Amino acid sequence: MKKLAALFVKGLVGPDPLLDDGTPQIAFIGRSNVGKSSVINSLTGQKGLARASSFPGRTQQINVFLVEGHTYALDLPGYGHSKHSLETKRRLHGLIDWYLFQSPYHPKKVVFIIDAEVGPTESDLEMLEGLEATRKPVVIVANKADKVKPSRYAVRMREIRDRVGTHKIIPYSSTTRAGREELAEELFG
Repeated sequence: MKKLAALFVKGLVGPDPLLDDGTPQIAFIGRSNVGKSSVINSLTGQKGLARASSFPGRTQQINVFLVEGHTYALDLPGYGHSKHSLETKRRLHGLIDWYLFQSPYHPKKVVFIIDAEVGPTESDLEMLEGLEATRKPVVIVANKADKVKPSRYAVRMREIRDRVGTHKIIPYSSTTRAGREELAEELFG
């Protein structure tokens, strides 16, 4: 699959006229260190487009990328474990809450990224419940699928399905790019 044309537009920490310009939005959300930025990089084929880090909580704003000249990909901060102060954690949680649940914006899709090896955690299920309650169009990306032992793969995918319900699930690997074409078609096709 070819690279997707993508460029960083700006980082947001709240309401911004950019979000009102009529461009469709796709929000990427998940726990800290689940690989949101890595998924964006592998999906676009542009290493380093979104800043990935092994440090939980690296993303501290909503990073907006213009993909293929017609869609905004929004890399939201992660939720859950991070080494930030309580004040910073509250601010980041507030930013996530504002965009997904309080703002007037209705993303075309919410790419909900979970760790395929770990499966959905309690905090993941709470986030998913909120997204469902507000009728957000969710697609589940089971990232790091390459880390699941082949002998456990089918069982793990079934366990994930049982916990997340009827949402579309795309097994994905930022490393091997498994699932890349399916996700690109789902979001930009």
